[in-house]
Amino acid sequence: MLTNTTENTGLRLFNKKTGHKHNFNAGPSILPREVFEEASRAVMNYNETGLSILEIGHRTKIFQAVIDEAISTLKELMHLDASHEVLFLHGGASTQFFQVPMNLLDEKRTAAYTDTGIWGAKAIKEAKLYGNVDVVCSSKADNYTYLPKQFDVKKDAAYLHLTTNNTVYGTQWQDLSLFYDKGVPLVADMSSDILSRDLDFNRFDLIYAGAQKNIGAAGVNVVVVKKDILGKVSRSLPTMMDYRNHIENGSLLNTPPVFAIYVCMLTLRWLKNVGGVSAIEKVNNEKATLLYDTLDSLPVFKGTVAKEDRSKMNAVFVAQDEATEKEFLSLCEQEGMIGVKGHRSVGGFRASMYNALPLESVQAITDLMKYFAQRKG
Repeated sequence: MLTNTTENTGLRLFNKKTGHKHNFNAGPSILPREVFEEASRAVMNYNETGLSILEIGHRTKIFQAVIDEAISTLKELMHLDASHEVLFLHGGASTQFFQVPMNLLDEKRTAAYTDTGIWGAKAIKEAKLYGNVDVVCSSKADNYTYLPKQFDVKKDAAYLHLTTNNTVYGTQWQDLSLFYDKGVPLVADMSSDILSRDLDFNRFDLIYAGAQKNIGAAGVNVVVVKKDILGKVSRSLPTMMDYRNHIENGSLLNTPPVFAIYVCMLTLRWLKNVGGVSAIEKVNNEKATLLYDTLDSLPVFKGTVAKEDRSKMNAVFVAQDEATEKEFLSLCEQEGMIGVKGHRSVGGFRASMYNALPLESVQAITDLMKYFAQRKG
């Protein structure tokens, strides 16, 4: 029930008895219920070992089995060929903003970057510390409300870098073939849409992603790297910053974030069990279609980005004025809708619809949007 004023609308949004909430947080974000349950048991007693997952040694057979499954399952889900390695590293994607150019960009060479949001801009800033940067396209002048699709990449570029999905502004590259066959290594920050849709991941020479959206808990970063692009810069690399050392040591060069990797393994196992990437893509498409169709049908709300560039992970929209936005946000909070407030750079609202978010939650927020629009008249 909503409130006394809405109990006859037929909405079933927030279960006051169980305290169930609809989690639209942009990250750290929702994880599958099965993962929570299994991880909570492991905290107390991992696989009947009498030890907590929080206290097992990272060089024991117990944890080796965990990281082996995590790596093999991710390779299976992404259909990776033998030339790619999977690493689970410390830090979030922001660490990769400098680790990528440190490993791939010599001081006198130039890397090509797309500027399509906050995270791309931060990656550009870090890359400039190691070499030259050619910003081949940018939508900054229009507050990143669209994705610029006309750009050229010089054949001598060290690599081409893109952000596949922009959590803050709600844009997503729908046609990644625009980046294929440019004749240079392709690097992608896939933090907020990795494993949400079928892609030819082997097209990419390096992929990185903070785990806290679709892969697992915060505190670990996933890197998928093609081995033959490494070892070509002239600078000396710190031991911990050299991808080759992590490959050689199976992501165990130093003490890894054991629990975060364990949660990643559980989440990847869950995704495999529900049918893999192609199966979850169908659900994600259904969720995005429902939300955007509802958004477009209600004059009280307005999308902020070009329709062809709308993200299927992060729907960003605004209301007609600030007072209306505050009213809707208050209603969302009342009805157990968590994380709906938009990023300060955009304002308004943001509904993040990552893999683990059930269709039920999207149905709930769209019902609430319709009710609110009707009430506003």
